[in-house]
Amino acid sequence: MSHDDVKAATEKVFECIESALTRGDRVEIRGFGSFSLRHREARIARNPKTGEKFQLPGRSVPYFKPGKKLRDLVNNPPQASAPHQLSLTSSAPPVQMNPGETESSDQ
Repeated sequence: MSHDDVKAATEKVFECIESALTRGDRVEIRGFGSFSLRHREARIARNPKTGEKFQLPGRSVPYFKPGKKLRDLVNNPPQASAPHQLSLTSSAPPVQMNPGETESSDQ
């Protein structure tokens, strides 16, 4: 896939997730996780600088719950014998990165 194809597909996925959440629907990506809305009740808040109290209205906030496969992968990463490879575009060669190394080495 070309860089533009990947970008278009990624944007379309995000648009679908945003659209579903706007309608109040839940989105599940098997093995990855699910996106849903959680409602926060109205409450009285306080400005920490002035101490002034004010009313915050109730609202819905997006919530992500990772799936079991993602949780297991993060908590028990596979032992990699080779350094991670990162390719930002399909035409560029992969960037070799060792664990703990930063991408920028211009020092």
